[in-house]
Amino acid sequence: MAGTERTSPRSRTKAGVASETIYNRIAVLRAERGVSRRQLAEALGVHYQTVGYLERGEYSPSLYLALRIARYFEVPVEVVFSITPFPRIGSGE
Repeated sequence: MAGTERTSPRSRTKAGVASETIYNRIAVLRAERGVSRRQLAEALGVHYQTVGYLERGEYSPSLYLALRIARYFEVPVEVVFSITPFPRIGSGE
């Protein structure tokens, strides 16, 4: 669904400490540019399901992968990922 942000739910790290929620706009950026999950995955060198996990917030990317995603879309990493929710499209925020 283009226009919604995705989040990574709080999860436990190896040390047992809760990780923070990460919001992303990967699906929105893909939709705006007409890029499929498979196309993005191939460009990033990951499995296409990984892109789906990222978009649904089921997986948080490594810093390296986050930077590669931003570079692919030619935007700053802050355009793709945030620790605060992105304003909803058309919400006037």
